[in-house]
Amino acid sequence: MNDPRPTDQPSAPVHRRAVDIPGVTVQPRSADEAVQAGIEVPAAAQPASSEGQRCGLIAIVGKPNVGKSTLLNALVGQKISITSRKAQTTRHRITGIRTQGQTQYVFVDTPGFQTRHSAALNKSLNKTVMGALGDVDLVLFVVEAGNFTLADAKVLSLLKPGIPVLLVANKLDMVNRRAEVAPWLKGMQERHPFAEFVPMSAKQPRDIERLLGICDKYLPEQGWWYTNDELTDRSEKFLASEIIREKLFRLTGDELPYTSTVVIEKFDEEPGKTASRMVRIAATIVVERDGHKAMVIGEKGEKLKRIGTESRVELEKLLDAKVFIELWVKVRSGWADDEARVRSFGYE
Repeated sequence: MNDPRPTDQPSAPVHRRAVDIPGVTVQPRSADEAVQAGIEVPAAAQPASSEGQRCGLIAIVGKPNVGKSTLLNALVGQKISITSRKAQTTRHRITGIRTQGQTQYVFVDTPGFQTRHSAALNKSLNKTVMGALGDVDLVLFVVEAGNFTLADAKVLSLLKPGIPVLLVANKLDMVNRRAEVAPWLKGMQERHPFAEFVPMSAKQPRDIERLLGICDKYLPEQGWWYTNDELTDRSEKFLASEIIREKLFRLTGDELPYTSTVVIEKFDEEPGKTASRMVRIAATIVVERDGHKAMVIGEKGEKLKRIGTESRVELEKLLDAKVFIELWVKVRSGWADDEARVRSFGYE
């Protein structure tokens, strides 16, 4: 199996920090962290060498808006992938790392496979999905419990034979009649030879721990790829652009097209006066039309100011730093259907 770690990421890895996620219980992942938290961890729980360790790549796939990013954040124990009600919020291959006991889980969240549009941006997103399925040890195929649509079927058809697939029936808490799930699962088994069924809710800590236990046995015995406190292979600069884009979508609602994006123009770090470090970020929000620009800025600039404020508050927790953010809004008509512009904005 090829080493999946990217070679073109110059930034230092982002390590795990204590960021609260509603509905997620974060467990200590190292002896040092446990001591700092005042938790006693048996020595046997901390591997002394690579002997007996497990490590592997787990792809999280599914149609848009089935909860893949929420699931990734819960599995990792910290927010690294943005979420919103808008379809296609996730646009990149996001790697999340969870090290627990002898096992290191390397999860890959992918964009929802897009079947309705053929713009350059959508083609790029679908290429990302296909690439993530190329060399993994396990696939988590995420669907809404009790539902199966043509979009789900399209993603299922992409799965390659020979790789075990878990059917993750997410949002079980939204199902009114649990008795209907059993016949639905039977029907799903006829669609694909799933290794196991996992009805669950990504918001339930018990379900997350159960899913981790199931994934464990499918990962090969080999040394870890990352240190036990690494959180993701993405840079802090990348995470900053994602957090700003999340606030953009959440605060503008369905009126703003999903093609709007965020480009980081400056990401500078310097010693802080009141904090251990200070980060200065300059970012451009790119929209398709002048009307969208006015929508993002809002009356007297209030909407843009709120996007910046909410982004700064979350990034200060994530980066453990004092953060200053400057935001601009620019119109770039048709960028989502321009392959060169799509690549220049950081899409593969």
